[in-house]
Amino acid sequence: MIISQSFLKGSVKEKMDALQSEVDSPATVVLSDSADPATHAQLMTDGCDAVLYSGLAVEQIRNVIETILEKRSRLAQKRFFAPQPLAEPRLSDFVSQSSGMASFMNLVPRVVQSESTLLLEGETGVGKERLASAIHSEGPRSNGRFVALNCGALPEHLIESELFGYVRGAFTGATASRRGWFEIAHNGTLFLDEVGEIPVHLQVKLLRAIQEHEVQPIGSEKSFSVDVRIIAASNRPLESDVESGHFRRDLYHRLSVVKVVIPPLREHPEDIPTLVNRHIPYISRQLGRRVSGISEKAMDVLCRYSWPGNLRELNNVIERAILLCDDMEIDLVHLADPSERTLGKGISVQKAESPRDHSETDSTHHLRLPKHWLGKQLKDVREYLLFDLERQYIEGLLIAAKGRIGEAANKAGILERSLYGKMKKLGIRKEAFRS
Repeated sequence: MIISQSFLKGSVKEKMDALQSEVDSPATVVLSDSADPATHAQLMTDGCDAVLYSGLAVEQIRNVIETILEKRSRLAQKRFFAPQPLAEPRLSDFVSQSSGMASFMNLVPRVVQSESTLLLEGETGVGKERLASAIHSEGPRSNGRFVALNCGALPEHLIESELFGYVRGAFTGATASRRGWFEIAHNGTLFLDEVGEIPVHLQVKLLRAIQEHEVQPIGSEKSFSVDVRIIAASNRPLESDVESGHFRRDLYHRLSVVKVVIPPLREHPEDIPTLVNRHIPYISRQLGRRVSGISEKAMDVLCRYSWPGNLRELNNVIERAILLCDDMEIDLVHLADPSERTLGKGISVQKAESPRDHSETDSTHHLRLPKHWLGKQLKDVREYLLFDLERQYIEGLLIAAKGRIGEAANKAGILERSLYGKMKKLGIRKEAFRS
């Protein structure tokens, strides 16, 4: 907006504040009849973006205005494409159109305002942690901390110290005291993911902490009270572990005061279009892309796929498709991976290229990548290939180790916790590799 200094007679700051209060506040350039630097400085102090002497040549004024417009355009793009924080989980995220989800959706709102211990069961990737976080954020403990601990990602010898903490000198290397997650989650919620992985000898101490609301750090002679709501989760029915003796029956009953089973995605495929359309804008903005939709054919493939990795796998597929998509809309070709495997049973998502599709140069130097990738930036192709390479490498290790995480991590030269983190990101379940 270009205005004359005469327009700003009176309280300049009030008028500038009024302009800046607009939803899309304009850049303000003032043409002043005065060449006095002090006057110009005062106008800038009052909020003007630029102050120009009206006696300047038209070309000079135009250059200043064009520079300001270019700067605002860059700022607008940066703001539009800036990574957005993950939206806080809400129960509305789990709204479903499926009749098979009806019992689940009827039970969840009833437990939100409760202080009862809650057990969530469901396959890997169905959203157990997100549901637990939503229950916390909409419940009476929302002002407290939500602490999530993946018990399956911790080596056995660290689980006790992570849960209950330790005092200085409790063991070799304990040069300072450390709080456990029970204490950190005081007045909030402690989410114990993969609770079935906790060793039997520690389950007794966990049971006591839940029942007595007290914890005793390792190496300490004293215990202290904690006020924590426990939400536990398991990717397999804990009842089978109870029957086999791998999980204490009394702890199971204490955890499952209320048990919620989250159905896998394949049991409510009618929700896939809603989930896809909800995730595309968010992921697109995270990746700095302009993808805003998906073709009917691509959506049909997604709806017909069985989704063994559930919501996590769906999100990974959408993210990969957005990386590969140069248009506004995701299509079938963007759902394929480099190994040209199919997405969904019997549903081919990548059309084989005919030799006619290659130029004369291609016939001499055969391309080992899909030809359409040549139109993509190197960073996008590299990121996608590294993602798929890492997934295939970890799957290969787990196959060779028959699902034994410690052995696979040792061969990869990384910590078990790091391997679990990568598996979670890639949507890989260790149960699929156990003999």
